[in-house]
Amino acid sequence: MTRIQKIKNVALLQGVIIIYTISSVMSKEASASGDNLLRFLFFFGMEFVVLGVYALLWQQMMKRFELSVAFANRSMAVVWSMIWAVLFFHDTITIQNMAGVVLVVVGICIINTE
Repeated sequence: MTRIQKIKNVALLQGVIIIYTISSVMSKEASASGDNLLRFLFFFGMEFVVLGVYALLWQQMMKRFELSVAFANRSMAVVWSMIWAVLFFHDTITIQNMAGVVLVVVGICIINTE
């Protein structure tokens, strides 16, 4: 497999992980619905739709990666979740958050390089 193909595969894997983390955004929106049942049902249903799409795509990623590499890359969900927290919910990021993310990203880079 060429280097460009490997990069494309990792990018696809990250796309699937992004889809997975969007389910947590749907979950948080559903929990924030309060007494609005229609809003709750919409976001709760969307969470299931997103998780269904993720499950199908994850199975395809299993064909392209060794299991250990795929699951190591899945820890990038922490990074994507933090990005969504800032963008959608205006959370703040602490130094400890950033240190943890840097450790995760460095670990992923080590695992993805030969």
